[in-house]
Amino acid sequence: MSEFDLVVLQEDIADCRLKTGDVGTILTVYNEGKAFEVEFVTMTGEAVAIETLLSHQIRPVRSSEVLAVRDMDLQETSES
Repeated sequence: MSEFDLVVLQEDIADCRLKTGDVGTILTVYNEGKAFEVEFVTMTGEAVAIETLLSHQIRPVRSSEVLAVRDMDLQETSES
């Protein structure tokens, strides 16, 4: 996997709102492909997260796959 490749998340990220199946873009490849900095955005390009992930946590997209969407509220809840 190389910079700017689309990848699929293989597991939920606990401290984030990312879910298995979310699609991201590799920004940086670390240590000859042992880890990757991956950016996840909404369909309109709004940043959701940039995470450093290990190679087992992502996989390349497949040409037979179709993108799907899920609703995500990006605004944090304000405390009263």
